Amino acid sequence: MPSPNKKKLVVIVGPTAAGKTDLAIELAQALNGEIISADSRYFYRGMDIGTAKPDADQLARVKHYLIDVADIKENWSLAVYQRAVYAAMGEILAKGKLPFLVGGTGQYIRAIIEGWQIPAKAPDSDLRKVLELWMQKFGAEGLHKKLSIIDPVAAEQIDFRNKRRTIRALEVIFHTGQKFSDQRKRGSLDFVYKMVGLIRGRSQLYERIDKRIEEMFKRGFISEVQALLNQGYSIQDPPMSAIGYQEVIRHIEGSTDLEECIDRIKKRSHEFVRRQANWFKSTDIRINWFDVSTDRKDEIITLIKSPDGWLSE
Repeated sequence: MPSPNKKKLVVIVGPTAAGKTDLAIELAQALNGEIISADSRYFYRGMDIGTAKPDADQLARVKHYLIDVADIKENWSLAVYQRAVYAAMGEILAKGKLPFLVGGTGQYIRAIIEGWQIPAKAPDSDLRKVLELWMQKFGAEGLHKKLSIIDPVAAEQIDFRNKRRTIRALEVIFHTGQKFSDQRKRGSLDFVYKMVGLIRGRSQLYERIDKRIEEMFKRGFISEVQALLNQGYSIQDPPMSAIGYQEVIRHIEGSTDLEECIDRIKKRSHEFVRRQANWFKSTDIRINWFDVSTDRKDEIITLIKSPDGWLSE
């Protein structure tokens, strides 16, 4: 049973298209809560359809935090995100409401519930230029392989397509002489939490993902990307590495036809679901897993209301 002085946080995790957004809204409505996004793709204004960002109706039902808070040219680091989450939690708790941290970006979730003390290493512009030259020489996958030799744990958690994160990990390693993965020290938390994990059968999950992607194109995904390009954003901007945006840009440029574009997005999304499993493991005893192929809302509410099972690192 948590100390009466401890603040509470509910964490909802699970793979893409598991149904986190809709269920979190229902839970927040039932338990007088508000939602903090833990999806790194939701930060950026203008990236709506391709990220499956909650729509206006969903946002009106329950107050959400950390959605549309940055320009695509801004760099929202993990440290910036962590501070913003703690500030949002304070605002929600001050209202007497229950904060829900919801999303599928495992690194961001872990940084919060494990109280990571993120290394305060300012970007080294000279070193970064060297690493960017390496990127040009070896390619994204080649540079990622070098990271996997130096720090296999960090490499496993970074998609090789995410050039910015690969470069940042190497930058910190070379700047400090320590592995990037060893520098995530844990601090004490001033809150307790319960984690709820949502699962579905893999085939059902892929079916939901594919249907979502097809709906995105019907809703105007290509027009959304074209509008961003017209505003001066490009494939070089790190947020535009989000699944779907690079593929649509290449389609707009004429490199791929529409069918190939959609197929590539589906394939990358399926791969992403498999990588998410590295962050949210079925063996993680902190996570209370629910197969949401059927309605489990009432069971989850009962779990959250229970005075038992609150965790603190």
